[in-house]
Amino acid sequence: MARGKTQSARQKFDPVRAAALQAIIRIEQGDQTEAAIKAATNQRAFRPLDHRFIQQLVNGTTKMRRRLDHEIKFYLARPSARLSAKLSNILRLGFYQLLFTDRVPPAAAVSESVNLARHFLDETQCRLVNAVLRARLREPQKVVFPDARENPTGYLASFYSYPDYFAQYCVEEFGFDDTVKLMTEYNKPPRVTYRANFFKAKPDEVANVLQNNNIEFSFGRYLPEFIHIQVGGLPLEAELLKAGKVFIQDESAGLPVRLLNPKPGAEVLDLTAAPGGKSTYAAIRMRNKGRVTSVDKSRKRLKLVVENARRLGIKIISPVVGDVVDFEGGPYDRVLLDPPCSGWGTAGKLADLRWSKTPEDINNLVKIQAMMIDRAAKLVKPGGLLVYSTCTVIRSENDQIVEEFLLRNNSFQIDSAEQFFERPLVTERGFVKTYPVFEHLDGSFCARLKRKLE
Repeated sequence: MARGKTQSARQKFDPVRAAALQAIIRIEQGDQTEAAIKAATNQRAFRPLDHRFIQQLVNGTTKMRRRLDHEIKFYLARPSARLSAKLSNILRLGFYQLLFTDRVPPAAAVSESVNLARHFLDETQCRLVNAVLRARLREPQKVVFPDARENPTGYLASFYSYPDYFAQYCVEEFGFDDTVKLMTEYNKPPRVTYRANFFKAKPDEVANVLQNNNIEFSFGRYLPEFIHIQVGGLPLEAELLKAGKVFIQDESAGLPVRLLNPKPGAEVLDLTAAPGGKSTYAAIRMRNKGRVTSVDKSRKRLKLVVENARRLGIKIISPVVGDVVDFEGGPYDRVLLDPPCSGWGTAGKLADLRWSKTPEDINNLVKIQAMMIDRAAKLVKPGGLLVYSTCTVIRSENDQIVEEFLLRNNSFQIDSAEQFFERPLVTERGFVKTYPVFEHLDGSFCARLKRKLE
């Protein structure tokens, strides 16, 4: 805290916004969003309403960081000046409330930002925060963006707040109009999806509980046991989630398990299994008969698989600490490989992702994915199935990995997903692709590959 603050000045700032500020700074320093929010709030007992507001501020300000910085510079006397982390993020928080919240009056956005500055910064910086925010209210027309026709990548990246490389990729892959729709969808507040656990509650039973508590929802478009909550937060967490009646999982993450189509009594291998969403879903579809071997190299994360299985009443999961590179076992009837990926299909849920991934990261991931699919193929018995899945929309991590694998390995062939899902969900090559703008699910990819009988 800056010197010379009076007790009344110290008491004026809003602890909710202060917690959001702390989390945003931690994210900028490299923390993941969820961990940053937890660290910023675990010392105080915030009300559920306050916690939701913190999440909104942190997620929104982090997602829109580039757009906010672009606008802020038009109101600085020295636009190229380097601002401290606290000053920069207090301005971002204030601009986010001015531009993207409908329940914070402009006057409150300004005054609360000034109060934060008065608490954390010196008087000169406090006056700067006040002047910049008030100037934005008086002269919104000062902000100019790159021309969308002359510089589509620059416009999309700055207006919708994304790194240049992703904007350029999307324009080339999807076209300008669909890129706008995709980016707009990713910038919306994330929603929660529950997967009903048949062992403890059928989808209709979960739906009745939600209806009785006036919670809006919709059933999954492709998998009816998935239930999309139409508002934020975790409704009825104790009654549904902690009781094991539901599991938090996007519907897109259930599609690879549907392609795997594990039958009761099968031997299933789930590589990189933590935290267990696909392993537990496979076990449920197998009716707790057979075995699901869940492999993950992180012992800590593998404990989450065990805890989730116990909560859901699943008894056929065998956890194994191991790496895909040197794992030995099988051969297996069904193998599921969900390798590390860029995660660009989950950019709507992971606010920090767009600033933490680089093109170099993706290039390195592609090498790892190619190595993993080759290794996973060796664990499939003749006549068995390998399902490759990711939560990204980047083609080099999806189609390209599978097509190049098939060129290297003629003992596998595509087993089209059309037997499970209809087009346009299924591509001409028989792969499954989801996009937030079309299915309102996370972006994802999965392919069902069958090993030929020898």
